Amino acid sequence: MTTEATQEATGYAILDLAREQVLGRGEGLTEPQLVEILQLPDDAIPAALQLAHEVRLKHCGEDVEVEGIISIKTGGCPEDCHFCSQSGLFDSPVRGVWLDIPELVKAAKETAATGATEFCIVAAVRGPDIKLMNQIKFAIDRINAEVDINIACSLGMLTQRQVDQLAEWGVHRYNHNLETARSYFPEVVTTHSYEERLETCAMVKAAGMELCCGALIGMGESLEQRAELAAQLAALEPHEVPLNFLNPRPGTPLESQGIMDGKDALRAIAAFRLAMPRTVLRYAGGRELTLGDLGTREGLLGGINAVIVGNYLTTLGRPATADLNLLVELNMPIKELQKSL
Repeated sequence: MTTEATQEATGYAILDLAREQVLGRGEGLTEPQLVEILQLPDDAIPAALQLAHEVRLKHCGEDVEVEGIISIKTGGCPEDCHFCSQSGLFDSPVRGVWLDIPELVKAAKETAATGATEFCIVAAVRGPDIKLMNQIKFAIDRINAEVDINIACSLGMLTQRQVDQLAEWGVHRYNHNLETARSYFPEVVTTHSYEERLETCAMVKAAGMELCCGALIGMGESLEQRAELAAQLAALEPHEVPLNFLNPRPGTPLESQGIMDGKDALRAIAAFRLAMPRTVLRYAGGRELTLGDLGTREGLLGGINAVIVGNYLTTLGRPATADLNLLVELNMPIKELQKSL
């Protein structure tokens, strides 16, 4: 992206306004303003990404946070999230699998070896039972004894007692995605409500853990609903927002949903950064399919300041070396480990 691209933006009032409002004053765009960003013509995308990149550098700094994730329990989930092949309600090829503690420790060591500062333990459950919580406690203790890395968890909806336990055990960050806009949520999930997700998010923040709360776009939502989601996430003020793009999985209700257009994905990256100037915005699932190598590079120069390296829960990601080499090529320093809990 060049200075000419930025100069061309003067023909688009929303970009001029965003430069003053977001870059200048640090105030995120409103929902109606985000719709305008998502509706920008193709020739304005480079300028929007350039502005988003400048916002990221000013309000977040140069560092890029690297994270690895692994599932302690895969498949067999009782919820009906229409995008997820881990639901036990769908005829998908994913079957229930439990990972033992030595495998988790090994994965944490491999993740730390990439330079990652965060290791997230994920379970496909509505919420953890006593058995799972005990396993998580044991895993945290073993990992902390052998690996110098922050530990995050994603275990579904929590009770207050479970939130307090995770905080006491030193969990650095908890992931619980909103996934989509409140107005579109019933089209995607029927076994629990949007409000139930918000309750867990509120308890996590109140307990002092960092909240990771993300989005999955490209599920058939409108541009207006995409803007609604960005605004709702901004109001929640999570520390981190993973940005996922739908990778339609066989056997799920969304298996026939088309792949999101790469240019729409880049517009969304710019919009989410301009909605949340100070938030960690993380490249997550589906970027390989939606954006490819070139689009991945453009997104890193368009507001993204964190990446998940390696594979995801049920889909393949880019090789960790590909992302790490790209960060080096772009002169983007990897964030150093800092344990805050």
